[in-house]
Amino acid sequence: MSDSLTRRRLLTAGAALGGAALMSPLAGTAHAAAGPGSWPTRFPLPNGFQPEGIAIGHRPYAYFGSLVDGSVRRVELATGKGSTAVKGLGNPTVGLKIDTGGRLFLAGGLSKQIRIADSRTGKHLAVYDLPQAEMVNDVVLRPGIAWFTDSYRAQVYGVPLGRHGELPAARDLITRKLTGDWNQGVDFAANGLSHTPDGRALLVSDIPADGGSLMRVDPRTGEARKVDLGALKLPDADGLLLLGNLLYVVQQMQNAIDVIRLNPAGTRGAAVTRITDPRFRIPTTVAAWGNRLYLPNARFDVEPKPDTEYDVVSVRTV
Repeated sequence: MSDSLTRRRLLTAGAALGGAALMSPLAGTAHAAAGPGSWPTRFPLPNGFQPEGIAIGHRPYAYFGSLVDGSVRRVELATGKGSTAVKGLGNPTVGLKIDTGGRLFLAGGLSKQIRIADSRTGKHLAVYDLPQAEMVNDVVLRPGIAWFTDSYRAQVYGVPLGRHGELPAARDLITRKLTGDWNQGVDFAANGLSHTPDGRALLVSDIPADGGSLMRVDPRTGEARKVDLGALKLPDADGLLLLGNLLYVVQQMQNAIDVIRLNPAGTRGAAVTRITDPRFRIPTTVAAWGNRLYLPNARFDVEPKPDTEYDVVSVRTV
């Protein structure tokens, strides 16, 4: 990326990452239209909230994490109305996901924490301090385990779950070093996180690798192999969302979503289209409900203040 020192300052202050220009634009570009129905396609978040991550579970509610204090806001998609679901502990919440039991898995950024909270009661169920970490960024839930990226260290962290979803003791957390094609560079590297269509491996964006690449990571070994995307570069890849064999990649500073069709193993992909929308103001992450995508606008191009306005926009899936 173009200005890693500035990005580090932003993250430390409670913002997030910046980006560079697209090196190889997609041939097909489509402006997204609003989804059908009467649900709002844009709704506000509280002033000064500084959103970054989004999660949507099996009910039509979206959850957003705050970079300011780590609080999580729940918004009803049908109305756009929201309230605080989890009070923050004074540290950022970056990426987040929700499981079928309503538990929120929260990446704690530079606090070096992984936190698990109950979305219904707001209670924190576990707080894991990772002294080996530097910046816990994103999370993906897989059967029996939650995986987290570290943007400043070439490793991912696993939170193994019991047969009935029991949370582990801190000593049982997994640290997996990233090897193979992984390029950590001198600063910020891992950002978005998902999984392959066949579910056998992780997909991790690697910002310094060859102008911005997608890596297929074997979770058993940490071995990374570059996904063949042809000429497509992902220098601003942030949130990743896999729907079937289509991977939606939020290129945040470019105000765009690149859509990639992957083979089942996730070793190759082809650019399908690019989604843009004039309402995008540096969106970071993406989640889906039905045929609609929801993205929080992080507005990393402005200095965050208590009265800075933030919102969420909705566009159609491909």
